[in-house]
Amino acid sequence: MGLFILRRLGVMVLTALCLTFIVFWLTNLYPNLEKLAKTQGNFRMSDEAVESYLGNRGYLDPIPVKFGRWLGVVPGWVNERDGEVTGRCFTANTPEEERATYCGVLQGYWGYSTVFKEDVWGIVVTRLGLTGKLMLAVMLVMVPLALLIGVLAGMREGSKTDRTLSTFSIASTATPEYVSGVIFIAVFASSAFGLKWFKGSATSAMEDATFENFTLPVITIALYGMGYIARMTRASMTEVMTAQYIRTARLKGVSFPNIVLKHALRNALIAPFTVIMLQFPWLLNGVVIVETLFNYKGFGWLLVQAASNNDIELLLAVSVVSVIVVLVTQLISDIGYVYLNPRIRIA
Repeated sequence: MGLFILRRLGVMVLTALCLTFIVFWLTNLYPNLEKLAKTQGNFRMSDEAVESYLGNRGYLDPIPVKFGRWLGVVPGWVNERDGEVTGRCFTANTPEEERATYCGVLQGYWGYSTVFKEDVWGIVVTRLGLTGKLMLAVMLVMVPLALLIGVLAGMREGSKTDRTLSTFSIASTATPEYVSGVIFIAVFASSAFGLKWFKGSATSAMEDATFENFTLPVITIALYGMGYIARMTRASMTEVMTAQYIRTARLKGVSFPNIVLKHALRNALIAPFTVIMLQFPWLLNGVVIVETLFNYKGFGWLLVQAASNNDIELLLAVSVVSVIVVLVTQLISDIGYVYLNPRIRIA
């Protein structure tokens, strides 16, 4: 198992570097850089002024060099103008003895946001924490209900309960968040129907999450993901209930509840476990619509702001965090799958 984890960690690092380089290359295409220069300067800037702005800040250097600077393995750019020396790693007011040569991700510097005017890492950590709170609430609602629906539907395949719950699962998965979210706001938060049970905005939930301001975004996300997990659980439960050892237990007179709880349930949860772990990457980036709809300024909202305002450093940090979350959850999923299913052999 230790060797397996080490191999996977090596593959994860290589995959993260490759994906990050692709994102870095796409965000550093010249049209994006030109838009950045005009956003920070003047939209009426001439081509010469744009070239000067980008050249003085190292944006026109080769992609491998810029990527190395961002990682922190290549010295940062240095520019001398009008007797003042500035660089990626220091400002003109920084004492000469404190001026660093390398400053990148490896040194803990993720860049400076041109939109929020703050260090990128502090912004990402704050917004990631807010989305983490939302994700935890969604998982606490979504996973137990989805497993319960899937197990009840798969216990007796073809029954009325199975057909009803399966229809509900398909309907919830087929309804996008922007549809169910709008319906929930119109019915439960709008004065048009007179049911002002919840708040249509979740902005106040960032500081103090309550039942009134946090329920609608949680239910909107949970309802969409619930159906997929429930269908996978139902399929797995149906397959297990037709296995030979279940038939043997029935012939021996074991009660149906004991068959489900002691024999079928653990084996039926192996496949849904992988699906549940893969919900974390989906929740991290899939909450973009819900956070925008309910004005909850978390990680998804931050991604929209970084992309729409061409904040290159912030967009890179958000992309790297997303890649890391995907790779880590896949590793945890593989390890958990091995422990749940002893028949798997690691070659």
